[in-house]
Amino acid sequence: MSIAQNPLSVEVALPREGVALLTVEGHLDIDTATGLQHHLANQFQHGRRHFLLDLSAVPFMDSSGMNIIIRAYQQTRESAGSVHIIGPPPAVRRILDLTGVSITVPVSDTVDEALALVDKPRDEPEL
Repeated sequence: MSIAQNPLSVEVALPREGVALLTVEGHLDIDTATGLQHHLANQFQHGRRHFLLDLSAVPFMDSSGMNIIIRAYQQTRESAGSVHIIGPPPAVRRILDLTGVSITVPVSDTVDEALALVDKPRDEPEL
């Protein structure tokens, strides 16, 4: 699939200080993953350390997309930040579950749920 057939759209919002909400739309694959990587790097460079990735409009994601998410997760962990995935469709959620990414990177249904996780101290035990 060429990028012309399945362009990736990334919209960035800043729900609060230090937090970037990236709403991703389109196929997140080898042809488009660098677009998401560029947006993440730009926000990191501007001091954001917490990233909410709304994938609800991503019908397909391959290993290139997962690698971008994992790299972002690793980079933010080194700077006391976090990455959260929001609302992945069933096909994308299945990939996240099968690869174990959803065990490492929190998956939420809504932006509010993800923001609550950002506010939660890292070492706070689950109830």
